[in-house]
Amino acid sequence: MKKVIASILCLLAGAFLSAEEITLMNFAQPQEKEIIDKVIARFEQTHPGTTVKTITVTQDQYDAKFQAAMSANMLPDVFYVGPGAVRKYVDYGKLLKLTDYIKTAKGVDFNDLYEKAVDAYRYDGTTIGKGDIYALPKDFGPFAFAYNKTLFQKYGIPLPDKDTPYTWDEFTKVCQQLTKDTNGDGREDTFGTGLNIHWSFIQFVWGNGADFLDSSHAKVTITDPKFEEALQYFANMSLKLHMTPSNEQAQSMDTYQRWLKGELGFFPAGPWDLAAFKSLPFEFDLIPWPVHQKGMKTATYRGGVGYGVSAASKHPKEAAELALYLSADKEANTMMCDLDLQIPNLKSLASRYTAKGRPANREEYLQIIDDYGRPWPSDFTYDSVWYDEFWIGIQDVLDGKVTAKEYCEKMEPKMQKLLDRSNAKMAASLKKQGKK
Repeated sequence: MKKVIASILCLLAGAFLSAEEITLMNFAQPQEKEIIDKVIARFEQTHPGTTVKTITVTQDQYDAKFQAAMSANMLPDVFYVGPGAVRKYVDYGKLLKLTDYIKTAKGVDFNDLYEKAVDAYRYDGTTIGKGDIYALPKDFGPFAFAYNKTLFQKYGIPLPDKDTPYTWDEFTKVCQQLTKDTNGDGREDTFGTGLNIHWSFIQFVWGNGADFLDSSHAKVTITDPKFEEALQYFANMSLKLHMTPSNEQAQSMDTYQRWLKGELGFFPAGPWDLAAFKSLPFEFDLIPWPVHQKGMKTATYRGGVGYGVSAASKHPKEAAELALYLSADKEANTMMCDLDLQIPNLKSLASRYTAKGRPANREEYLQIIDDYGRPWPSDFTYDSVWYDEFWIGIQDVLDGKVTAKEYCEKMEPKMQKLLDRSNAKMAASLKKQGKK
């Protein structure tokens, strides 16, 4: 890893020597990178004299390499920044304020961007969502729930309603019907689902009317019985309900590969997955995430990242132009839409996206954006250390070594202590800036 980080820093150092070259650091799957490269090639054609050096890494490598570049004071000109990091990076003087660049930009209808996407990167010095703009949305990341339509039809199971979420009981029953040994060898060949707890647990918490924090975002609430109930249900999918692959089966083949092979009934699907899902050997579609009981509101996270510009960039104008182009240029958004890289950031292209077909219910993504999508809990706090703490021993719950209640009772005071420290850091930062 050290050698890889060193090579990244060398690339950045070399890029700074060119007066006409700006660097973009991102993460992307191979099919995403191919599309992004085409979009950037057009930027270079329409901005003669400016070239872009793209440094692309995998998502799980990005944070370590970005932090190394920041520690070395060698940030790329343009880089990905999540909504939860805006406050800290602005306070540390790492992000360029983009408001003035946006006001003078030509050929871009900034008002066509989704307001919620833009507001995620506003900061007035105390509150996220207000004030100046410090990043521009790369994309929305609505995390929808997909189902294998072909498998449902094969087993004679009625298709789910695209507008009405399953209750947990209904979801369990259908998943158990989808879990079958089709060749009689004593081992299941298809399963109801297989969900990664880090990305697919919070939907069950929200779908039971609970959350990690209270409305003040200052108190950890994981000992709420509804939260504990959601965690125990998630663990029981494998422990008691037998609707997912066992630990042994998951080790022989991960659930993502099982989904690609058509062996799972349900699996999450973000817009970024659709390019890879074009070659799936089955039909699939999107539905809302399950809720505990009828009448409860479905929810999932509305993720995504933004394009930030380094406050230390030697080419701030060109870097801001690249960020704005990638975020809001209509032709660039049309290319990304038609090549199925993402939901276009422009509202005027929504119908173009939903008309593309497969999956038929692409409208679900827009409903997440407009209605039931939520930010990550850590987006409301100064850092995510308190949230990261929750996952440290979570495998013990999934393995049945401790109950959800026992785990939550042990973890809540630890998380609260870390959250209090986070809030103290924020208060100290504001005091230093003379804002409180």
